[in-house]
Amino acid sequence: MRAVIQRVIKASVTIENKKVASINSGLLILVGIVNEDTKEDIEWLTKKIANLRIFNDENNVMNKSLLDVNGDAIIVSQFTLHASTKKGNRPSYILAAKPDVAIPLYEQFVSSFETVLKKKVQTGEFGADMKVELLNDGPVTIIIDTKDKK
Repeated sequence: MRAVIQRVIKASVTIENKKVASINSGLLILVGIVNEDTKEDIEWLTKKIANLRIFNDENNVMNKSLLDVNGDAIIVSQFTLHASTKKGNRPSYILAAKPDVAIPLYEQFVSSFETVLKKKVQTGEFGADMKVELLNDGPVTIIIDTKDKK
């Protein structure tokens, strides 16, 4: 499971000219899933992201987590995070899990995140053509892969 985490001042997701998700201060989380991902990956990634100390404290030092600042989150599925660009110029998405595997894992990830945050998390729509808008704060953008837990 791979995630791109962006600290945002605001973010939204629009599908077919209808805004389906919108937050102010918090995180926009893009998540890509592979066949090998498990419940353990979901639990580890959820806790890691919720506790990342990437929000500023009173001294303007990144020392607070999403939980500490009671921030919001939007989680968007994005299979292109597992693009392979080793050969040629057309990315291959063969590593990305197919919907029958990815959708249940994505839904479990969202549910797990809501449990940790103790509030509703907004989402895009799996497989939809989404327009994601954000105002990155910092900018702070972090990539985490559960297969690389160094």
